[in-house]
Amino acid sequence: MGNDTFQVRIAGHGDVDLVAGLLQATDRHYWGVRDGAETAARRAAEAILHGRSGCQMLIGWLDRAAVAYATFAILHPSLTEHGTLYMKDLFVLDGARGRGLGALMMRRVAGLAVERGCARFDWTTQADNPGALAFYDRLSAERVTKNVYFRLAGTDLARFAGGATDG
Repeated sequence: MGNDTFQVRIAGHGDVDLVAGLLQATDRHYWGVRDGAETAARRAAEAILHGRSGCQMLIGWLDRAAVAYATFAILHPSLTEHGTLYMKDLFVLDGARGRGLGALMMRRVAGLAVERGCARFDWTTQADNPGALAFYDRLSAERVTKNVYFRLAGTDLARFAGGATDG
């Protein structure tokens, strides 16, 4: 880590511009420059920070620059008071990687799981992301291969939801 100064804190209502910038940087990293990304990032930031998304965000700082974030929510999948803290995203800007901030972010999210009485801390990553897989393997986390991840999106989601009945 050298002389790097790290800070991690939960994002608050006043962080909309900061969070939107981090989300937009993530979008550029994975998909390049896309029309409408700035507006979409701002809407997502507002949803997260104003409680409309059901999740919270940690922001990681290197020296005085916000360079990382983790989004998470607590899920209650069974009849128990102990939930599961599920991390949806962990992202560290390219120039800040390899300095230990990602591991610090993971420890802080794990600490929140413990503080909030969760029985587990779960997350996923893309199978074709060798950097992320290696990073998570270094944390000695268990790879859960018995579960299968499903998704409905876009028109498939709308079509499926349209077939729902209240009877």
